[in-house]
Order: sequence, then C-alpha cells, then structure tokens
Amino acid sequence: MILEHIGLSEINGSLVVLDHVPGASFEEIVELRLDNGSTRTGRIIQIDGERIVVQVFEGTRGLSLTNTRTVCTGRPMEMSLSPEMLGRVFDGVGRPLDGLGDIYPKAVRDINGQPINPVSRVYPRNYIATGISSIDALTTLIRGQKLPIFSGSGMKHNELAVQIVRQAKISDEDGADFGIVFAAMGVKNDVADYFRRSFESSGVLERVVMFLNLSNDPIIERILTPRCALTAAEYLAFEHGMHILVVMTDMTSYAEANREFSSSKGEIPGRKGYPGYLYSDLASLYERAGMIKGKPGSVTQIPILTMPNDDITHPVPDLTGYITEGQIVLDRTLDGTGVYPPVSVLPSLSRLMKDGIGEGFTRADHASLSNQLFASYNKVMDARALASVIGEDELSGTDKQYIAFGKAFEQRFLTQAPTENRSIAQTLNLGWELLRLLPREELDRVDDELLNRYYHPADQE
Repeated sequence: MILEHIGLSEINGSLVVLDHVPGASFEEIVELRLDNGSTRTGRIIQIDGERIVVQVFEGTRGLSLTNTRTVCTGRPMEMSLSPEMLGRVFDGVGRPLDGLGDIYPKAVRDINGQPINPVSRVYPRNYIATGISSIDALTTLIRGQKLPIFSGSGMKHNELAVQIVRQAKISDEDGADFGIVFAAMGVKNDVADYFRRSFESSGVLERVVMFLNLSNDPIIERILTPRCALTAAEYLAFEHGMHILVVMTDMTSYAEANREFSSSKGEIPGRKGYPGYLYSDLASLYERAGMIKGKPGSVTQIPILTMPNDDITHPVPDLTGYITEGQIVLDRTLDGTGVYPPVSVLPSLSRLMKDGIGEGFTRADHASLSNQLFASYNKVMDARALASVIGEDELSGTDKQYIAFGKAFEQRFLTQAPTENRSIAQTLNLGWELLRLLPREELDRVDDELLNRYYHPADQE
C-alpha cells in the first residue's frame, strides 16, 4: 500500500524533513507533488526512527510546509539502460539533453551498482592505446584498470580528456566492441559545449555515452553523475560484451559536492572539511572498474581531478592514489614551457602495465625501453640540478649528453599536437631514437640482445 504524506515538518536548504514515515529505506526515491501539479524528486539520505530527511534534486524553492504531498516509491534511484545510449548526451542523472527523446529501455538498474565479488574478478591484461606517447609507453593503460590523471587548475586536462576520448582504441582490429562513457561534473557551460563540439566534429560521438553536469546544477545531481555513468558502463560491458573506457572529470568537483552535502546534514567534518567517509565513497566508484570471469567485456576508468594549489597531498588526490593503480601527474612547469601534454614522467606510474605489455600485447622491447627512459630522465633531473649549481659549461661530457637528451625527450617524445595520434610502434621507435643520443654504456636497463637490435645506428630511420 502506497501512503501519501501531506505536509513537511521542516525545510532547510535543499533538504526537507518529514515525521511519522514508517518503513522508509535509506537512499529510497520519493516524489514531492506541489499544488500547481508539478512533481519533484528526492532521495532519503537520513533516517531516525520514523523521521526522514530528503534531499530534493530540483531544490526546495516553492515547496509548502502544509500542502506538499510526498510519496515514497519503495525503490532506489534507478536508470533506464539500452545499447541506444551510445551516441547520446544526458544530464547528470540520465535525462536526455540532445533533443532526441527518451531511450527505449532494455533494462533498469540501481545506479549504486552491485559490488564485484573479488573471487570473480579477472586480472587485467592487454592495453588500451591512447595515441599519446607519454601514456602508451611509460604509463600504459590496461583494460580493467583505474588510472587517474592528477592535474591543476588552468592546465590542459580538458584538452587531454578530449584527445583520449577521440583517439582511444583497443588492439582488436575492428574495435567494434569498444565504447567510451564520458562524465563531466561541475563544468561551466562553455566547457560542456567544448566537449560536445569536439566529439561531434571528430565523429567519435557515435561510440560515446556522454553525461554533463553543469556547475549551476544541483549538487545532488553532481553526486549521482559518476554513478549513472558507471551504471551505463557496467551495462554495456557486462551485458553486451563491450570494452568500456570511463573518463570522469573533475573528481574534485564531485568531492566538493560531497563536502557541501555532508555539511548540510550536519556531519562532523574530516580533513579540510571533507566528510570522514570520503575514502569509502571514492572507493565505491573506483572499484566498479574491472573484468569479471565469464564475461567478455571490461570497465576501465580514467578519473581526472584538479589538485587544489597543485598539492598532491590534498585529501582528494591522496585518497585517490590509495585506491587506484597508479597515476598520471601533469606538471605546471612543463605546461608553462609549452609542452603538451605536460606529463611529469617521474611521479607518474601504471602499476599494472607490466602484465599488459610486451610480446603478444605491444612489443617485446616495451618494458625494457620504458625502464630505460625512466632511468635516463631521472639522470637528466640530476644533471640539471648540478648545472644549476656549477653551471652547464662545467658539467662532464656525459652529463651534457643527458642535458641534450632531456631537451629532445621533452620536445619530441612528450610534446605532440592535440590531434596527433601515434601508434605504439611509432612511440617505441621514437623512444629508441632518443636513447641513441646517449652512450651505449649508459643504457644499463636494457639487455644486449635488445641493444644490438634497436640501438645500432644502422637501425636509424
């Protein structure tokens, strides 16, 4: 039996309080009906006996304490799903924004998802090519992995996100079972328009499911946006066998919405005002990536977040780093010198790349080449630090070669145009070309067999 509750006990910001509501469930969806015939949607966020607190999605403006009629639906927040979602644009809670009408649902799922049983998880193998050398060679993205990008305010992470969406592909020849779910949270109108226009003009929108939450949308929608996006990804991956790459930007906006939401409920704040459960909340999103035994699809995540004041110890990047399998860090100094994408090589890593590259995946020399590039660039940093003290003219001949290698590495390997799509072979060959700037005896991370094959000047193209 469905009961209709007339009147509200209290209105506080976007929250309303009702008393004498028996049998309510946490995160249950409620409908609030106004005198003018309109309906608003809310979600139960707190229960104290028969007293419930409801977060109203559309805000509480115009609600009446005496005449508002509230009905508990008896179900959580659900989302209509269909393969027709590919090529469509939705708002933060899955309502179409592209004017093409509602989708015809083939399934309806709880947006909170179902936890993946650890026993049924498949260890991630194989890789997703992004066409970006600094990612493909040094921090390879593996199917089923969660690999965040740590950026800073004003840096080119939006351009990088668009390039990844435009160029990403799996190693299978046809790539027909590859798709992308893109979720933007708390973005301004011009940024949202940039994302849409970029995907449409490049022709990749047909394989993208796009969720846009604008900065002037209610914060509750911002909290639901990544859950809706991951629900769509899980449906396409595990019920239709697709390999889905989920790009979510900006997770800092999501965390700040969580902080505001927590504050409105009167919860005790943790570090920098964020709720104490931020770690488990982020984990509930990131752990929805992976592969499941017996199902051909996979969900891979690239969450993008901006570090306030470029502080990598800030709670959002700090907790993200604990949960995910590596990180790609963008550097403001490189960005200021015109390097795009400004990937800071040394603090960036992909913990799963060792098992998804090499013979049968990329190329047999990939792992050794990657290790050598890391080691050589680390010596570049040492040589530059020494040069800042004694001057570059006083450096040894080997250190001067490292300085030259560092400049070439940043200008030719790290730097590429936003429209440049390099194959994995082009990227690896370029890496060897740059290593030839160094003496052979300095390449101590590569065995002689690979050096004989790739280092010899006769191999230069």
